[in-house]
Amino acid sequence: MAEPEMDGAAWTAVTPSLVRAHAALNRSNGSDHGTGRNTANGVGHPPADGVLARVRTLLPDFTGALQRVAEQVLADPAAASRATIVELAERSGTSPATITRFCRAVGFDGYADLRLGIAAETGRARSAGWTVDIGREIQPSDPLERVLGQIMAADTRAMHDTATLLDLGEVERAAVAIAAAPRVNIFGASGSALVGEEMQFSLHRIGIPVWAWTDVHNGLASAALSRPGDVALGISHSGETGETIELLAEANSRGATTIALTSFPRSPLAELADIVLLTATQATTFRPDALSARHPQLVVLDLLYVAVAQRTHERSHAAFLRTAQAVHGHKAAKDS
Repeated sequence: MAEPEMDGAAWTAVTPSLVRAHAALNRSNGSDHGTGRNTANGVGHPPADGVLARVRTLLPDFTGALQRVAEQVLADPAAASRATIVELAERSGTSPATITRFCRAVGFDGYADLRLGIAAETGRARSAGWTVDIGREIQPSDPLERVLGQIMAADTRAMHDTATLLDLGEVERAAVAIAAAPRVNIFGASGSALVGEEMQFSLHRIGIPVWAWTDVHNGLASAALSRPGDVALGISHSGETGETIELLAEANSRGATTIALTSFPRSPLAELADIVLLTATQATTFRPDALSARHPQLVVLDLLYVAVAQRTHERSHAAFLRTAQAVHGHKAAKDS
């Protein structure tokens, strides 16, 4: 039996949060902010790309009946694309009215449009082989061939979803800011710190004055010395890592341009930042979201690095030549 639905007051309270998150997601799709309608091609419906990524990203904002619908869609997208509105309501323990509200929350005018969007996305996924073993638990007895296939499928899907969610206009803004910055600070903890150090290495090779901080005290000291024109990049999958939020806030208070790399557009880190770069994840056994976020994060930062190098081409090219020459003598001699 379906549980009681959310009343009108509760839905009204949830809607603004979803709309704001929705606007952040729609920027990369050429959408009219706040409506979820694709205006890039004159069609009155949102693009089919990234439907499941959008649902996955908005999931933390859903509660009660809407959350159950989202979880049902993500658990079996292919079945959701074939189900009638009544069938999906029964499977999620909700009602057709809730399904309609869910459609609007993720940017569709109605259930038919949602089904088409999911069907198109799952069809592309099957063609690309992304659905192989996704969602299946890895067992201790599984052969490495199957484990490899599941990891590859999950990572490929996560990076595809990241490309869909990513706002290239935000990447452009971040690249322009970093290219002109007198100083760039990168903040992150645990796995995010490793990703930050990789970005620091890349930017350092093209002559960008950049530091990656993993110690909170040293990071705070550097953030406190920030000035207008400097850039601070905070990396956190959840966007809720207290140390990273504190460091980015300190840099922000000193006038630095702040960038957040996160999977959640409504997280505290994203709310704090001037520029938000979004990633998507696809968890697997032994690799929960925080770990599976690493490759999508690296893809986004690689894109940002190349965008910076493009805008500092002459300086970057000269820096590459000098650094390559400096380390050349330490490479193993080749056989003549």
